[in-house]
Amino acid sequence: MTPTTTAAVARSANAPFTIEQVTVDGPRAGEVLVRIAGVGVCHTDLVFRDQFDAFAKPAVLGHEGAGVIEAIGEGVEGLAVGDQVVLGFSSCGGCPRCDEHLPSYCVNFVPLNYAGFRLEDGTSGHTVDGARLSSHFFGQSSFATLAVTRARNVVKVGDTALPLALLGPLGCGFQTGAGAVLKSMAVKAGSALIVFGGGPVGLAAVMAGRIAQAAQVILVEPVAARREIALEIGATHVIDPAAGDVGTAIRAIVPLGVDAALDTTGNVGVIETGLANLAAHGVIGLVGVPKDMTASFSVNIAALMTPGHRILGIIEGDSEPQTFIPELLAYQAAGLFPFDKLIRTYPLAEINAAIEAQARGEVIKVVLVP
Repeated sequence: MTPTTTAAVARSANAPFTIEQVTVDGPRAGEVLVRIAGVGVCHTDLVFRDQFDAFAKPAVLGHEGAGVIEAIGEGVEGLAVGDQVVLGFSSCGGCPRCDEHLPSYCVNFVPLNYAGFRLEDGTSGHTVDGARLSSHFFGQSSFATLAVTRARNVVKVGDTALPLALLGPLGCGFQTGAGAVLKSMAVKAGSALIVFGGGPVGLAAVMAGRIAQAAQVILVEPVAARREIALEIGATHVIDPAAGDVGTAIRAIVPLGVDAALDTTGNVGVIETGLANLAAHGVIGLVGVPKDMTASFSVNIAALMTPGHRILGIIEGDSEPQTFIPELLAYQAAGLFPFDKLIRTYPLAEINAAIEAQARGEVIKVVLVP
C-alpha cells in the first residue's frame, strides 16, 4: 500500500505553508523511507519558497530531517529498518570532488538537491489527489511525517543523550557553521575569529571557534539574547552593531585584525567590514545567502594581494556528513558543541507560527516535530 504523510506544503512564494495529506512513494532502488522524528527550519527553505522559482511549487521542502528508517529499497547496503538516521544533502559519490571527500561541491549538487524530482526518471516522490508535488529537496523533502531519500543522504547515528528529534539540524545549518571554521577556513589555535550574525549557523561557528582553541572568538549580532548565549557557548567577545562603528570595536579587541571572518548574513556592507578588518593573510568565508541574488561587491586587487587576503565561498562547511556529523555528536557529548541549547521545538502543524517567531528573534533554531 502506498503510504500517506502529513506534510507542510509550499504552494506559492511569500505565502504560509499549508498542512496537507500527501501520498509518498515507497523507496525505490537506492532509497530508504524514513519516519521523521524532527526537522529543522533553515533559512534556505524560505529562500527556495520565496525567491527561487526554479524549484517548482507546489512543493514539500525541508532538509534537516532526522528519524527512523521504515523501509529500504533494492540494492541498499549498510542500513536496516529501525536504524536512527540524520538526513543530509545529496551527492553523487563518483565525481572528482566527492572522491576528495568534498561532496558539497559535487558536480551534480544542483540537480540532485534542487531539481524537485528523481534525476533517474523525472518522477516525484509526492502527490496530492493525484497532482504532482516537487520533492527530493536536498534529496529528502522532510517537512513531513515520512520522507523518501537516497541512501547516500543518510547518516546512521547510535544512541545519544539527546532526543533523535533534535539531531536534524546537524545535516545542514550546524554542520555549515562548524565546518566553515574547522574545515573550510581551518581556524588555528591561538588565532582570532570573528563571526557576523548570531543565528544557528553563526552560533555553530562560535562553538567551533572554541573547539579550534581560537584565542579570540568574536560575535557581531544585534539581538542581545543571542549575544548572551554566544558568551555561554564559546564567544570571548560580542559586539552590538548598533552601539557604534563595528570596525573600531573589532580593532579595540584585535588591533592587527582578525585571522578569520565568517559572514552568515549575506549583507554586502557586513562582508566589506569583514574584509576591511582582516589581518595579513586573513581569510573571510561567505555562507550567507543575500536577499538580492544579484548582490555583489568590489575588491581592490592590489589591496587584496598585498596582505594576502583570501575570500572563500562555502557550501555546507566543506563537510562530509558521514564523518562530520558523528564528530559533532562527539563534541556535543564532551560539552564542546551544545547545539541543543539553541533549539526550540514546535509541532509541524505550527510551522508558520514557528517561522514568525524565528523571524522576530524569539527563537534561534526551530525544530518541527511531526
